[in-house]
Parts: sequence; C-alpha cells; structure tokens
Amino acid sequence: MADTRPDVQRETLPLFPLQTVLLPGTSLPLHVFEPRYRQLTADLLTGAVPDRTFGVVALRSPLLREVDELNHVHTIGCAARLEEAKPLPDGRYDLTTTGLRRFVLHDIDTRSAPYLIGTVSRLDDLPLAGESDDDEAAEDAASRLGDLARAAHRRYCDAAWPEEGRRTPPSDTDPATLSYLLAADCRLPLTDRQALLEQRAPLPRLREVCRLLNREAGFRSLLRAVPTSLPDMDGGTGAGAAVSLN
Repeated sequence: MADTRPDVQRETLPLFPLQTVLLPGTSLPLHVFEPRYRQLTADLLTGAVPDRTFGVVALRSPLLREVDELNHVHTIGCAARLEEAKPLPDGRYDLTTTGLRRFVLHDIDTRSAPYLIGTVSRLDDLPLAGESDDDEAAEDAASRLGDLARAAHRRYCDAAWPEEGRRTPPSDTDPATLSYLLAADCRLPLTDRQALLEQRAPLPRLREVCRLLNREAGFRSLLRAVPTSLPDMDGGTGAGAAVSLN
C-alpha cells in the first residue's frame, strides 16, 4: 500500500502515538499532560511547528511503555490540525483537533526534539472513476452505496443513542469523506478504524462502513444497551495524552 518510490515527496511531522485512530475530516479532543507533549503543544501554538499540524499514529499494542521504533506503531496515520488549546493551571492542555489527510510513516526520529518526529509522505485515495470503466456508473454506484451507508448510520444512531438524535453529514458530502464521517459516530475497535484509514478505494471503504454500522447496530439492539461515555484512554505510553472519543 505504501508508496516507497524515492521520488515521492516526504516531509517531517511531530508525532502523537495514541491508542486510537484519527480519521480525516473528524475531530479528536485530547488532554495533554506529559511534559514533552506539553512542549509540542507550545511549539504548535507559537509557530515553531508550522501550520499547527502534527501526525497521529495508532499504537500496535496498549502495553507499550515507550515508542522508539517504527514497528511500535501503525505506519498509516493521519495528520491533524490544532484548532484550539485551553491551558490548565498546572501546565496541562485540553486540545481540539481535526483530522486532515493520511500519510505513510517511513521513519521515526527520537533525538531531534523532546517529542517524536516522523518522516512521512502523503497517501491519497485512488480516483473514484478508477473503480469502474464507466464514470457515470461509478457515480451511480457511489450514490446508491451512500444511501445504504446513511441508512445504516440511522439504524446505528437509533440503537445507540435514541434520545440524542443523530448528526447527519450534508447531502453533498463526497463518498470518500462520507465514509469517515459516518464511521466517526460509531464505537469501533481500533483494528476496524485502522483498516478504514488504510483503505484507499472510496467505494469499498464506504461499503465496509455500511457493514460495520449494521453490525454494531445489531449488537446494540441485541444487548438493548445505550453506550455510556468511554473512560479517557491514557496515551501516556509515549503519547502523554488522554483521548476523548465522540
């Protein structure tokens, strides 16, 4: 999947290893407490790190105490933009961030800064038209699949939090983005979210989101359980942040 050709443009990004997966176009609140990631937050705010952008990569094991090798994390991650930072009296921060784009992580630098620095290259989706010999047929298939995925999303929301209603993406949302936005509302295991992040073909990704939403809606209905807020997940195994999921 990763494009490792030498002519592929690479850049460096500060890294946040976490016990979750950030999807493009979705939000991720973070609570930062470890000193090195307080420093990263300060560098993002002052412009020492340009564009308030850093990379989120998922840990391969929740048992890791420190990330210092490439194989400690999944190598497909998501760049994030810091939208807002609320400083707390003891030096911690509450952050609001948004997923921007996917990247391939090629290398990790543990020495150049207090926090991790990754060498990355951008990972774009495959063209929608490339999934069919007929552009019109591809668009028609995307429209039908989008309707099915939205219906699955409604079923999931009705089963998971019937009292709260649902948040529906705008009708003109493109299929590539729609898959991420619908998945963001669902309490999916890390492995499922990572697989969605790694899928470069928009229609198969939307089809998989539809399947996952239907699966989770079935679980919720069967158990007659309304999900409560998940406890903060301590990303301190090299991350220094707790994650609040939607």
